[in-house]
Amino acid sequence: MAVPEWFWLVFVFAYGACIGSFLNVVIYRLPRDKSLTRPPSSCPACEKRIRFYDNIPLISWLLLGAKCRYCKARISPRYFVVELLTALLFVAVFVLYFITEYRRLGIEAPTGIGMFLAGGWLVYLNAVVLLAGLLAAAAIDLELWVIPLPVCWFVTVVGLISASAGVYIVNPDIVWTYKLWPSASARTAAVTVAAAVGLVISLVLLWAGVIKRSYQSETDEESPQEDRPDYPHRLEVLKEIVFLLPIIVCSMGGLWLSRHTSLGLKLSQVPAIAGFLGSLSGYLAGCGIVWATRILGTLGFGKEAMGMGDVHLMGAAGAVIGPVFVVIAFFIAPFFGLIWAGFQMFFKKTRQIPYGPFLSLAVFTVMIFHDWFRDYIATLYLYY
Repeated sequence: MAVPEWFWLVFVFAYGACIGSFLNVVIYRLPRDKSLTRPPSSCPACEKRIRFYDNIPLISWLLLGAKCRYCKARISPRYFVVELLTALLFVAVFVLYFITEYRRLGIEAPTGIGMFLAGGWLVYLNAVVLLAGLLAAAAIDLELWVIPLPVCWFVTVVGLISASAGVYIVNPDIVWTYKLWPSASARTAAVTVAAAVGLVISLVLLWAGVIKRSYQSETDEESPQEDRPDYPHRLEVLKEIVFLLPIIVCSMGGLWLSRHTSLGLKLSQVPAIAGFLGSLSGYLAGCGIVWATRILGTLGFGKEAMGMGDVHLMGAAGAVIGPVFVVIAFFIAPFFGLIWAGFQMFFKKTRQIPYGPFLSLAVFTVMIFHDWFRDYIATLYLYY
């Protein structure tokens, strides 16, 4: 007897709420350099251990009246909001992929649930891991103006693995046609391999001390040197340009190789390698476009523009959605930023806002309208 769709939706909602509960742990502990597993959950005010019946996602917060059972300290509504938002995102993606098929996956199955079981589960897992990572990063950025790199690295690794292994679960032709995961063409494969070689060279030079890390001067905890009006931001960002030079030079060499050798073609003909390199190219593209903006903005305004957390955040998104879609997301993000900036200036008379949440919203937008962007790009390609 087939399991009804409503049961799947309830299960996905509950599962999403549980993941949201874990994200609350990540949001609170990770930027404070605390372990995610030890000690067990406890009240920040009285440090009493939270029992399992007081740690049920969504329900416990409501039953406790948003207060600690023991000391009656207020429990932030952020916990409830993150759990609810995560659950709704998990359900929304499930509905878009398998109930309405708004996102076409191309997997042959009599029902949407059958599509999920026939390999769509990995597409879904890839999407919700990215969304969970974006949600955690955005929440931390809003509170502390920082994006913890472990969140970005975890999402990146998931993207690389799923793009490599996905071709063993779903037909590679379907993966390529419907862009279920990034997959490198011959030229992209050659350039990506060359860029990766350049990255390794830069990291080795950095480790050896030949290249200096930017913004590593000694600082006064009460008054960081970076906050001084006369701080040489342009000089610091030149160190980043030096770091990127081997990557740029090697990428140009990879482009030359793609035109004069069959290296890229051979790599792209192996589905697993093409998937891995496609995901890696997305990571490099996401990092590259934000990093270039950071460098140009710093050189132009003489002040650090965007943070390295934003660089890694878009790199992680690119590893999951691919180079083309992450670039589209980058150009959508300013519209969200402008809307919020206008609201802030009008009501709160402030202009400075973290950019990570807007990058996250842009990536989510691209994920929703993935098929529209894919079809539009294909139309342009055929037209030209």
